[in-house]
Amino acid sequence: MTAHRGWHPSAAAALASTAALLVAVVQPEASRGAPYVSFPSQDSLRQVQLAALACARENTSDSCNQARKLGDPLMDHPRLPANCKDLIWQMLAKAQPAPTNSFSRRQAITDPAERLLLVCRSTEKPEAADTPAAKPAGGGINLGGGQR
Repeated sequence: MTAHRGWHPSAAAALASTAALLVAVVQPEASRGAPYVSFPSQDSLRQVQLAALACARENTSDSCNQARKLGDPLMDHPRLPANCKDLIWQMLAKAQPAPTNSFSRRQAITDPAERLLLVCRSTEKPEAADTPAAKPAGGGINLGGGQR
């Protein structure tokens, strides 16, 4: 005698779908099984910097292609901050051989290249190595009753 008024999910199904949605939104990405990607090493950033400086100095297709080849993968790196990617973008945009190697062209490449290592630093703290425990000193005020 009851009329069917359309589809209504059960309370348990509604609760389960809400809980699943909440977990998907709140749970950090790292705990979902996403692989950890380490921050680029200072050495790899230095290689990009040196290649860009060589492109600015030599103005050859080989040196500029090397700079773009090393810098392109960093543009998609998930751990690099936006200001670091901006510097890389500025270098890569100008890292092309030009008919004349003008001062403004060289500066457009060398300025961001020189700032690259300063801006693109990891904010992670290195894991502390096991340091030996400090020996307790006598402490307090020593009124002549100590060792000589």
